[in-house]
Amino acid sequence: MKAIIFDMDGVLIDSEPLWKIAEVEGFGKVGLDLTHTDCEETVGLRIDEVVKLWYNKRPWEGKSLEAVTQDIIDILIREVLKQGTTLPGVQEALNALKDDGYKIGLATSSSKAIIAAVMQRLNIESYFDAIHSAEDEILGKPHPAVFLTCAQKLGVEATDCWVVEDSFNGMVAAKAARMKVIRVPEKTHQMDKRFVIADIQLDSLEDLNTQDL
Repeated sequence: MKAIIFDMDGVLIDSEPLWKIAEVEGFGKVGLDLTHTDCEETVGLRIDEVVKLWYNKRPWEGKSLEAVTQDIIDILIREVLKQGTTLPGVQEALNALKDDGYKIGLATSSSKAIIAAVMQRLNIESYFDAIHSAEDEILGKPHPAVFLTCAQKLGVEATDCWVVEDSFNGMVAAKAARMKVIRVPEKTHQMDKRFVIADIQLDSLEDLNTQDL
């Protein structure tokens, strides 16, 4: 194995609570009263796909899907820059992987603007040899395109990559790309039995041992 590709939200940054804030506030502007449980249903999907999904379920008037998407992104960036925190073990894992000679990629459903905010807040951009957003793909996760393009940018075969994911949609995308998966679930998804498809299961990146890869 030559490379390891990280998802971003819920893996590097504790952003799932921030996404819930952004979605509840953003959808609230068009009259949708979403709960945090509602938001958990769409973890791992691109935000434009989430907006389309909720519009199909509960259509609203007066604001385009693109405008609602942008509202949610703007709120999320505000929250990331204000209170985004690195998840446990991230810094240590990145250092260990660099020391062991792995190429390190980032493949996320989040937009390039959100990636930039996270990199600024966490100050970890220098660790990554390639960064890719599903914003630039026709389809987001669970389609494997974002991972396949990231592997291409890293200059490695898909089958030579590990993926670190917290969401089931992301894990399906990684498996479809023929990559091996390390599961590090966000705490609200800790008991999801679907995560058995992972090759390695960890409680947090603090438990990552590069000798097991």
